[in-house]
Parts: sequence; structure tokens; C-alpha cells
Amino acid sequence: MLDPLLTPITRKVLDYPARWLVKRQVSADQVTVAGFLVGLLAVPALAAQAYEVALVFILLNRVADGLDGAVARRTSATDAGGFLDIVLDFIFYSAVVFGFLLASPFEHALPAGLLLVTFMGTGASFLAFAVIAAKRGIENPRYPNKSLHYMGGLTEGFETIVAFVAFCIWPEHFEMLALIFAAACWITAITRIVVGYRTLSEAN
Repeated sequence: MLDPLLTPITRKVLDYPARWLVKRQVSADQVTVAGFLVGLLAVPALAAQAYEVALVFILLNRVADGLDGAVARRTSATDAGGFLDIVLDFIFYSAVVFGFLLASPFEHALPAGLLLVTFMGTGASFLAFAVIAAKRGIENPRYPNKSLHYMGGLTEGFETIVAFVAFCIWPEHFEMLALIFAAACWITAITRIVVGYRTLSEAN
């Protein structure tokens, strides 16, 4: 929801480190993969209930997720890079939830399972529309620099980061926080399904 407002700010902040990486011939894809691998370290940290450590890995992953785009803009943005970025993002999001499930299998199983199903709803509606939007040539002026058509919603990248941070700061309230975030994500998924269907129906 807040991504369009925050994007110009994060771009300015990340431009300097992006220039530094470009001078050292670090590619956007390398930043994407490195950030993904660092992010996965949050899973064993969460399983061990080392929530502060996990939070560091999660935040590093999110910084890398913005930094790879900054590097791509200073070099050359590619479809392959965009594909890699979005796939690894969705795997990372699900892996973090799985880490919380491992931290407390009995208490976290239901909310974590529900959240994973919810991520499937937001992800499937997002990606399915992006594929058909590209085929139809439908543009999205709110996200002009995205590698694929980006459907917004109540819960986007920033809101997901906020949720993950809250999970790590208040792990004792994971069940309640996960259920609240899942409800917000379902609002996003349902909105995307309705708007996407209407948009494609009108385009016929």
C-alpha cells in the first residue's frame, strides 16, 4: 500500500551503494542471489528462537532486494533478472514463515499454515495477472519501473517487512500477529482477483 510513496526515497538512499557495487562489477543478479542466501539464514535462526539474529538476516535480505534494482537501473535491467528477483522473493517470504513454524511447531502450526496459504493467494493473483497483462500490453503507471505488471494492494513489500519485524520483536504474539496479517493479505488477494477479473473482462 505504501510502496509507491516509499520507492522514491529508497531509490535515493540506495543509489550510492549501487554505484559502489557497479564500479566493482557486481551485477544485479549477484546481489539478488546473495541477498536471498543471506535471508535464508533467518530460517535456522528462527528455528533456534534467535529472533534478533533472524531479524538482522531478514532486514539484510530486504536491503539487498532494493539494492539489486538500484544496480540494475545503473547497468541494464533484464527480464531474467526480474524473473529471478520475484521468484526468490516469494520463496524467501514463505521460508520466513516456515522458520516461525519450526520455532514452535505446536503453537505456530495453524497461523503459519494459514499465512502460507494466504501468501499463495496474494502471489498467485499477482503473478497470474502480470502474465496476462504483459500479453495484453496493460501498463501500470504507479509502478513504471517494475520488470512485470505490479498489482498493488493493502499488503505489499513494505507491509510484509513490517509484519516480519513485528513477528521477530514480539514472537510471543506470533499467532495473533500472523492472523491479523493473514486477514490483511486476504483483503489484498480478493481485491486483486476482483480488479484483475474486471480489468481483463473489459479488455476483451
